[in-house]
Amino acid sequence: MPKILAQILTVFFHPLLIATYMLVLLLLLNPYLFGVGNIAGQFSLIMILFFSTFFMPMVMILMLKQLDFISSLKLENREERIAPFIFAGFFYISMTVFFMYHHPDIPNAFSAFLLGATIALFASFLLNLFIPISTHAVGMGALLAMVFVTIWQFSHGLVFINLGSWGVIQINAIIIFILISLLTGLVGSARMQLRHYTLQEMYGSYLIGFFAQIVALRILF
Repeated sequence: MPKILAQILTVFFHPLLIATYMLVLLLLLNPYLFGVGNIAGQFSLIMILFFSTFFMPMVMILMLKQLDFISSLKLENREERIAPFIFAGFFYISMTVFFMYHHPDIPNAFSAFLLGATIALFASFLLNLFIPISTHAVGMGALLAMVFVTIWQFSHGLVFINLGSWGVIQINAIIIFILISLLTGLVGSARMQLRHYTLQEMYGSYLIGFFAQIVALRILF
């Protein structure tokens, strides 16, 4: 894989962006589940989640860099990941509580997925103290689990993506799962190339994200 492609995948599939991607995907599948059928309402919901689960944690990481608590924004040192994990965990818990208890229009499915992302984050935090963890792989494992559960529980072999005024696209659910699976593999390959993770470490990281989602679903359903 060309290094530039690996870097692009690393940026666009940053682990803090995965929760936003989950929401965007579910809104495409069925925006009316969220009580926001119009574009403005959907965008507002996306921005709330993006601001809380990506923008604010990234601001805190930038502040840590400016204060010399971390040496690099890449967080290659496991010890330097501790504070960013704690700050991100605070925002993820806040959003999970907000969606679960203060936003009744949000379906339990998304609350479960967000809870799963929070569980995966804290599991990564704890395991990071002892073994190398690819947070990118954790995030992609969580996204793959969300797609798998969504297709298994909420579709009947077909997925109808509502594009507003552009109409509705009908896609075989298996195709979506295959595409996300391929993307998951590509992101993992990119991280192995850039950070030299072993295959075992990548598989372990995928499993953390995947099973965190399963645990969250068992809690809420």
